[in-house]
Amino acid sequence: MKQTLTLAEYPLFTLEIEREETRFDSVDAICAYFRDCIELHRGAQFIAEFDHYAHTRSLPEGHIGEGILAAKNVVFCLGIALPNPHLLADRPRSIGVAETVQGFLITFLEAPMPVVNAAMEDWALGLCDRPPAST
Repeated sequence: MKQTLTLAEYPLFTLEIEREETRFDSVDAICAYFRDCIELHRGAQFIAEFDHYAHTRSLPEGHIGEGILAAKNVVFCLGIALPNPHLLADRPRSIGVAETVQGFLITFLEAPMPVVNAAMEDWALGLCDRPPAST
């Protein structure tokens, strides 16, 4: 097996939303919103919703950080090209949705295609009823 490094590191996009900044009241509601966004996008395909909180909690040595009330990943593909087989390692995409005591935390890794990042950013910002304080 050969180990290689890609030419770029992929930063993590993070959006913190306080409860009064959004009309959504749960991780499930936010995941449903993202699923709708994915299904409406012509280049996206919904794959699964993974309950990371439940999975971790079920493990004998599982640990959930203080203040995390719920945590799910919305898994999907938003790849409009497959120029080489190595890119399969970078797919599918995932958007993390966590509920904390303060509100909600939305996270995703930067994709190598700007158009994909723009879509995910638009979707995430669509959760906000007013612009968040930390964008």
